[in-house]
Amino acid sequence: MIHNCTKLLGCFECCIKCLGGIPYASLIATILLYAGVALFCGCGHEALSGTVNILQTYFEMARTAGDTLDVFTMIDIFKYVIYGIAAAFFVYGILLMVEGFFTTGAIKDLYGDFKITTCGRCVSAWFIMLTYLFMLAWLGVTAFTSLPVYMYFNLWTICRNTTLVEGANLCLDLRQFGIVTIGEEKKICTVSENFLRMCESTELNMTFHLFIVALAGAGAAVIAMVHYLMVLSANWAYVKDACRMQKYEDIKSKEEQELHDIHSTRSKERLNAYT
Repeated sequence: MIHNCTKLLGCFECCIKCLGGIPYASLIATILLYAGVALFCGCGHEALSGTVNILQTYFEMARTAGDTLDVFTMIDIFKYVIYGIAAAFFVYGILLMVEGFFTTGAIKDLYGDFKITTCGRCVSAWFIMLTYLFMLAWLGVTAFTSLPVYMYFNLWTICRNTTLVEGANLCLDLRQFGIVTIGEEKKICTVSENFLRMCESTELNMTFHLFIVALAGAGAAVIAMVHYLMVLSANWAYVKDACRMQKYEDIKSKEEQELHDIHSTRSKERLNAYT
């Protein structure tokens, strides 16, 4: 019975030690980052696909043959960029979690003060700079994602106004958004059949809300980057203080050793003089 209680107590202490070594702040930031990136990449990809269908079905636009850079080519490029963002920030989140583990007390107990301070200072400084740049990049992505939200909001408003005001003749010209060149006239008016079919379809509403969720995901990624900056700054301060403490302990132990050597030498001299 006593042996079982001792074994359970040992397991409990081991679990407490493991839980104490988890970087909870980095874990929360990583979950927020993964959620934001997943929303942005998943919803953004589907919203771009829905945009292609809307342009081809209701605005009667077709892909340009050859290597001409048109709106469909740009959408394909944006999709590949989304693939890269998803892969890059999946790896970056893992790296930040590893950095968080290496600045906790559990790793410090395992590897000692010297290794955690010498390596940790360089790693923390590098991640602070990189995270700051990524935060600025995500701010730009958030601002860029707000553009299609604004465009679809205008389109959704036109559809809503036509149902409220009978006989209203409103038009949406893609040239004012830079989607097509000035020489191309790609506009759709409320009196056309394509416009009525587009407003009645669920594709427009779905694409609009997907872009809104993608914008929210980009905002969540910005918040995660800010959270990471706070965590990394705290880790930097911890590592810096640990380095100073280590230097103090080294100087203190060196002085104590010198004092011990001096006392030993004097004791020997007195003993020799007495004899």
